[in-house]
Amino acid sequence: MVGRIEQAFPGLRGTAYQVTSPQDDKYNCIAWAAGDTTDWWWPDEADNPDSAYWPPGAPRAETLEAFRLAFATLGYVVCDHDHIEVGYEKIALFSQAGVPKHAARQLLSGRWTSKLGPMEDIEHALHDLTGMMCGSVVLVMKRLFPAAAGEEAASEGG
Repeated sequence: MVGRIEQAFPGLRGTAYQVTSPQDDKYNCIAWAAGDTTDWWWPDEADNPDSAYWPPGAPRAETLEAFRLAFATLGYVVCDHDHIEVGYEKIALFSQAGVPKHAARQLLSGRWTSKLGPMEDIEHALHDLTGMMCGSVVLVMKRLFPAAAGEEAASEGG
């Protein structure tokens, strides 16, 4: 398993990444970053027509803007850094030649979690996936953690 992962993602060699779930082809990195483990998220239905999902209101295009708008439907806004911020959940979008290729979600520890296509989920440092398969980080977005958002709404109402 590790050899196969490092062959596909050579930037992981020699890093402290760890596999956190078994292989599963029901969902991909975009879905995983969005918190969905039941659907394969991609704007082009031809990519996976049996389970393709894309948020209503987001353009069905393989552009950074379409992906930004897809995550905006979940409450994410663009932010200017990938450092941990208390109370916020962050995602990072990777792109190669202007085409979105990958998304990762920040963990409470400040490390990142990614779904490697139909392969396993891993925990890693953000830039360990930079390379031929994923491209590089081009956009970071954040939203209040759902529990924090609920607490903020409750305190505003009372």
